Amino acid sequence: MSKLTCLIIEDEPLAVNVLTSYVAEVPFLSLLGTCKDALLATDFLRTQPVDLLFLDIHLPRLKGMAFLKTLPNPPAVIITTAYHQYAVEGFELNVNDYLLKPIRFERFLVAVNKVLKPNRALPTQIEADPPKDHLFLTVQKKKIRIQFADICYIESQREYVKVVTAQATYLTKLSTHEIEALLPPDRFRRVHRSFIVSVEKIGAYTAEAVEIGGVSIPIGRGYRDAISMF
Repeated sequence: MSKLTCLIIEDEPLAVNVLTSYVAEVPFLSLLGTCKDALLATDFLRTQPVDLLFLDIHLPRLKGMAFLKTLPNPPAVIITTAYHQYAVEGFELNVNDYLLKPIRFERFLVAVNKVLKPNRALPTQIEADPPKDHLFLTVQKKKIRIQFADICYIESQREYVKVVTAQATYLTKLSTHEIEALLPPDRFRRVHRSFIVSVEKIGAYTAEAVEIGGVSIPIGRGYRDAISMF
């Protein structure tokens, strides 16, 4: 199984430590180095190209976005910052994802999974399988098949989650973290500690809420970066 090589470009020691520990937990990532500014990263990349950059925006000497524009053939890029207002510029530069600090591990994992190329990192027998279009939930001791396309949103109910579809509502004993891991990250977004929404079901949204089927779902302050990917 090959790995994605990566470089962290970050001047905050705490952020470097967090990202380094997260990379170490993901089997398909390999950290080749860290740089505290973009000019050091430029020198690094001349001799050691990588598959993925974790790039802070507010760097000394040369800002992250300006540095990204200097790369003729940039690798995959995940922006890491405390400032959500740069999301639009980041996606205009074709970054793969945009993480707001403090970065949660589950959100980090969603971002790196977007970069992961199945033909490089997954075993052959998994590559040959068609993508799943459903999951099974245990509801009142019965396993119920639910198509991803039918799910509108999911709401935390303490030790349960409520899965709302166009046809029915199901209550199952899972945490939001557990069910999030079962969902395809390109089709679902966590927008609040208690809510996961289907991107394709969103009818409208603001910086504070998304609307699905006439229901207004709040966007948590720590999840504002999610709206940049709708």
